[in-house]
Amino acid sequence: MYLVSIYFEQHTTKHLQSMINQVAKKNSNTFMVDGKVPPHITVSAFETMEIESAIQVLDETIKTMRAFPISLVSVGTFLPSVIYIAAVYDEKLHQTSKLVYDALTTIDTISIQQRYRPFQWLPHVTIGKKMTQEQLLEAFRVLQNQFGVLQGKVVKIGLAKTNPYRDLMIWELSNES
Repeated sequence: MYLVSIYFEQHTTKHLQSMINQVAKKNSNTFMVDGKVPPHITVSAFETMEIESAIQVLDETIKTMRAFPISLVSVGTFLPSVIYIAAVYDEKLHQTSKLVYDALTTIDTISIQQRYRPFQWLPHVTIGKKMTQEQLLEAFRVLQNQFGVLQGKVVKIGLAKTNPYRDLMIWELSNES
């Protein structure tokens, strides 16, 4: 499985990583920390046997993209085992999702997961996963004290391989308008 994800500027990344670390410390679920999974929002998940084609088409597409603001506004869960911070699904996030989707669908050998298609995904930053019910409740308690609306900026897009999580490519987004 491959992921295309957006990454944040340093301040937002540090704040989100602190939440990930605090949740892991408090509830003893260290899945995210042990896996060295950085704070990110996945905009596409896909399977392919020809990753070089995907890299080429993503490189051409991402070159045209610019850094943009993002609002992280709520704590949520994917029951039974994931806690996350949700982002507002605004025009910029939709455009990012659509550009990546449109680029990847030009390659016949790519199969995009249904839940990561435009208008079919929930932009979120995973804070903890593979949690028991008790760990999930403890994570909520931690985030209740730590989370407030966070205004950040998306500055990078990456292509990663899962299990274990590892970046294959990172593209810096231009700050020019």
